[in-house]
Amino acid sequence: MMERDSNKTVLLELQRAAGTGNSRCADCGMPDPEWASYKLGIFICLNCSGIHRNLPQISRVKSLRLDFWENDLIEFMKKHGNLCAKAKYEAKVPPYYYIPQFCDCSVLKEQWIRAKYEREEFVATRKTIDPLCSREGFLWKRGRENRHFRKRWFLLSAREGVMKYYTKEFGGPKAIISIENLNAMFQTDKIQHAHGLQITYNTDGQRRNLFVYHESGKEIVDWFNAIRAARYHYLRTTFPNVPEPELIPRITRNYIKEGYMEKTGPKQKEPFKVRWFCLDSQERILMYFKKPLDAFAQGQVLIGTMDEGYEVRAGVPQGVRVKKKPAITVVTPMREFVFICENEKEQREWIDALNGVIAKPLTG
Repeated sequence: MMERDSNKTVLLELQRAAGTGNSRCADCGMPDPEWASYKLGIFICLNCSGIHRNLPQISRVKSLRLDFWENDLIEFMKKHGNLCAKAKYEAKVPPYYYIPQFCDCSVLKEQWIRAKYEREEFVATRKTIDPLCSREGFLWKRGRENRHFRKRWFLLSAREGVMKYYTKEFGGPKAIISIENLNAMFQTDKIQHAHGLQITYNTDGQRRNLFVYHESGKEIVDWFNAIRAARYHYLRTTFPNVPEPELIPRITRNYIKEGYMEKTGPKQKEPFKVRWFCLDSQERILMYFKKPLDAFAQGQVLIGTMDEGYEVRAGVPQGVRVKKKPAITVVTPMREFVFICENEKEQREWIDALNGVIAKPLTG
C-alpha cells in the first residue's frame, strides 16, 4: 500500500512537472490528463486512452490514480514524457496537417493517434510524401433534392487548383470547384455520421454545401488533409509573404457558432420562423438555412466592425413584440435584425460569438 501511494505521488508529480509537456494530453491537449501509456511513456486524457486501448501492440494504458504502477513502469515514465514522445513521433508533421484538439470529433483524434504511433507517419526517418499529388476516390454524397447519400467519384488536384465530383461513370464532372474558396469541416452531429464532412465552396455568388462521408475513418481524414494540403499550396503560392502562423488558420475553418434561432422579416412585423444559423468568422457572415443540411442558404447578414456601425444587443428594439424568450438584435448600418434564441445560454453564446467577429479588424 505504501509503495502504491508513493508511486501515485510520483506519477502526479511527473504529470505536473515543468518542461515535460505532461500537464496536457500528448494527443489532444486536454489539460490535466489522468491516464498514461506505459509503453509509450506519455500522459493522456480519458478519451484518448480509449483509442490507445485499441492499439495493444503499440500502447498500454493505466489510470494515474486508480491503477497500481510497478516501480519499473515509474522509472520508464520518468525517462520519457510527452515532449520526448512528440520529438520522436511528431518530428515531421506537415504544416497543412490538422492536429486535433480535445474539442474535435473522435475520428480526427483516432486517426491522428494511429498516424503517429501505429503508422509512424511523422517520424524523422519517414520519407516525406508530396502533398501536391492528386487524390481521387469514392465518397458518399448527400443529394441536393432527394437527400439520400449516393456514391460519387471525387477528384482533387492541387496542381490544377480544382476539386471535381462526378455523378456518372462517363461524362463530365457535375461540379468543378476552385480550391481558392474551398473549405472543409467535420460535422459528425449535423450529418449524423461519425465520419461526416461538410465541404463548402462559392458558385454563382452563393455558398454551396456538400455533405459527404466515407465508411473508413482513415479515408475521410485523408481526404480532409488532402484538401488542406491543396489549400496550403494555394495560399503559399498566392500569398508568399504572409508568415506561416497567419497562413495556417486560413487553410480550413469551422463555423464559430451554429444553431437554431427564429427570425422575422425586414419590417419586423412578419411572423417569426425557425431557421438554422451558421456564423463564419473568416468571411464575416451570418448565414441562415431552412434546414441544417440545405445546399444553399436562404440569406445572410454581413458582420462588419463597430467603427462601421455594427453592434449586437440583448433584447429587441423598442416597439417590437416577441415571445417570452431571450432575443438578440444585430444592428447594421442598413437595418436591425431581430432573432429569438432557444434559451438564455444560446443567447449569451450568440452574443459572444457575434461580438468576437465585430471586434476582429477587417483584413484585405
